[in-house]
Amino acid sequence: MAELSPDIKGLEKPESYPNHPQDDFETAPMDAIPKSRWQRVWPTIAAGAGLFSDGYLNGVIGSVNTMLKQIYTTEYTESSAQSNVASIAFAGTVVGQLFFGYLSDHWSRKQALLLSTIILILFAALGAGSCGAGGSIQGLFAALAAYRFLLGIGIGGEYPAGSVACAENTGELKKGHRNRWFIFFTNFMIDAGFVVAALVPMIVVLATTEKHLRAAWRICLGLGVIPPLSLLYLRIKLKEPEEYNRQKMTKYPYWLIVKFYWFRLLVVSLIWFMYDFSAYSFSIYSSSWLTIILGDSAPLWKSFGWNTVINLFYIPGAFAGAFLSDWIGPKYCLSIGVLLQGIVGFIMAALYGRLDTPSHVAGFVVVYGIFLALGEAGPGDNIGLMASKTSATSIRGQYYGIAAAAGKIGAFVGSYLFPIIIADAGDDKVKQGQYPFYVSSSLCILSAVLAVTCLPNVGQDTIVDEDVRFRAYLEAQGYDVSSLGTKEYKQAKAKEMIPSS
Repeated sequence: MAELSPDIKGLEKPESYPNHPQDDFETAPMDAIPKSRWQRVWPTIAAGAGLFSDGYLNGVIGSVNTMLKQIYTTEYTESSAQSNVASIAFAGTVVGQLFFGYLSDHWSRKQALLLSTIILILFAALGAGSCGAGGSIQGLFAALAAYRFLLGIGIGGEYPAGSVACAENTGELKKGHRNRWFIFFTNFMIDAGFVVAALVPMIVVLATTEKHLRAAWRICLGLGVIPPLSLLYLRIKLKEPEEYNRQKMTKYPYWLIVKFYWFRLLVVSLIWFMYDFSAYSFSIYSSSWLTIILGDSAPLWKSFGWNTVINLFYIPGAFAGAFLSDWIGPKYCLSIGVLLQGIVGFIMAALYGRLDTPSHVAGFVVVYGIFLALGEAGPGDNIGLMASKTSATSIRGQYYGIAAAAGKIGAFVGSYLFPIIIADAGDDKVKQGQYPFYVSSSLCILSAVLAVTCLPNVGQDTIVDEDVRFRAYLEAQGYDVSSLGTKEYKQAKAKEMIPSS
C-alpha cells in the first residue's frame, strides 16, 4: 500500500487488531456467506449495468450534434447551443455524482440507485420530445440543453450508487474473478453503450433518410429510455450489499477521513480527469472528424458507420483489460495500458498527414481504434475499479463520487477545449488533427507515471482488507467503531441472529 500520512503508518495490512480478530463477523470473508451462484451474480449485474445508459446517452449526442448542424446550419453552429447540447450533460453528471455519492453513503445504496434510474427514464424521454415555446428554434435548443443537464444528474447517480454497490457485491464472488465481473458490468457496459450509440444513428438515418433528420435525432435520443427501464425491476428487488450493512456510518469524522485518504483520492481523481479529458472529447467529435475526412459528398450514414467501427475497438480493449486486471492487478494493468496508448497517440499524430484522406480512412480508423482499445484496457477498465476499492465501505460512495466527478469535469473541460485546440492550428487540416493527439498522448504518459508511483496494489480481498485497516485507524483515533452498521444489521446482531465475537 502507498504511504498516505504519518497517522496511518503501520496500519497497512495487519494480521489482527485489538477487539477485532480476523474471524469476527465484520471482517469475515463475504464469499463464505451461503448463497447460490445466481444469488451472488445478479446483484452485481443489476447494480452496475445501468452505466450502459452513460455510454449510450453521452455517445449518441455526438451524432445528434452532427444532425442538428445539418438541419439548422448557422442557427445552431453560430449559437452557444452547439457546445451546450454536446457537453451540458457532463455538468449535470458532476452534480449527480457528488449528490448521489453523499446519498448512497448516508441514506441507502439501493434507494439512491432507484432514484437515479427514475431520473434517467424521465429526462431521456423529455429530451427526445424537446420543443420551444411557439415552435421557437432557440427555445428548442434551450429545452434540449436543460433536459440534458437534468439527465446528467441521473447518469451521475449511476456512478457512486451503482458502481460502489457493484464493487461491494463482487466480494461475494469467487476469488480471482472479482475484478473482471466489476469491469464487465461497469466500464464494459459504458463501452457497449458507446458502440450502440454509434450504430443506432446509422440505422436510423438509413431508415428515415437524410430528408427526415428532424425525426431521426429524436428517435436516437428516445431510445435512451430503454436501458434504464429494462433494469428497473431488478433494482426494485435489489438489497443492500452485505459489506455496506456491516460498515455503514452514522457519524462521519470528516477530518480523520480526509487525513487518511486525501492523497490517494487526489491521485485517482487526477488520472480519471486526464483519461476522460481525451476519451469523451474524442467520442463527441469523432463523427465530425470522419465527416471531414470522408468529404462533403459522402452520405451521413457512412460517417456514422465508420464511427461505429471506431467505437467497436472499445470492446476488445475493455474485454482484455477485464482479465488482465485479475491476472496482473489493476495498478499495473492501468499503467501499461495508458503508457501504450500514449505511445500510439504520438505515432498517430506523426502520421496524421497520411491518414487524413478519404483513401486512407480505413487506416485512420484502425490506428485510432487501437488507441481507444489501449485506453479501455488500461484506465478505462481500472480507474473506476481503483476508485471503488481503495477506500473503506463507509465512505466509498463519497470517495468514488468525487473521483468520478473529477473525471467528468475532465470530459466537460475537454469538450470545450478541443475545439479551441483545433482552432489554434488555423487552416492547416493536418495540424487540426495532430494537436488533440499530442495533448492527449502527453496526458497518457503522465497518468502512467502517477499510477506506478502513487497508487496502491489492489488484490481480490481489498474491500474487506481496507475496511479492517480503516476501522483500526478510526479506533486508534478514539472513534467508536461499534456504531458502524445499518440499523437492521445492529438489530439482528443484538438478537444473536448474526454471529458476534
